[in-house]
Amino acid sequence: MKTFKAPSKSEVSETNQHIFDNLEKNLGMVPNLYAYFGKNETALADYLALQSRKNTLSGKEREVIKLVVSQVNNCIYCLSAHTVVGKMNGFTDDQVLEIRKAAVTFDAKLAALAIFVKQTTESRGEPSPDSVEALFNAGYKEANLIDILIVIGDKIISNYLHKITKLPVDFPVAPEL
Repeated sequence: MKTFKAPSKSEVSETNQHIFDNLEKNLGMVPNLYAYFGKNETALADYLALQSRKNTLSGKEREVIKLVVSQVNNCIYCLSAHTVVGKMNGFTDDQVLEIRKAAVTFDAKLAALAIFVKQTTESRGEPSPDSVEALFNAGYKEANLIDILIVIGDKIISNYLHKITKLPVDFPVAPEL
């Protein structure tokens, strides 16, 4: 069976070495999943550009999407990373668990978002008309819809990459639901 390993800085291109330096400076580490993107000359920069693009969503909204998609896809790496980032964005441990279940009780707008994201991910792009209507009734606009789908796509990429590579989780492991 093929095993996968995150490369060290010396094993990636000079361009990716500079990105590793920036990640280390900003995050204090190069997460294994980001390091793995470094095996490809352009993928790491492309993926980070996708993640940091200007958008219409708040940091909390993006974390709701990332947690829900990662839960649907059962990606322990991304659940662990986004539990940490979710808490950095102000969510409590209990709120993170509610988000992962798409059963948000503390914020009606985020509840509509979580349900929409869960249905969209589970159905591979065909949420119920009711969840679409609820999303827009909660105050989201069509520009937000596009950004929501981009974040879903972003998270599917990293979920699938981890599920295939099974790289070690280098964040505190998220609790099981």
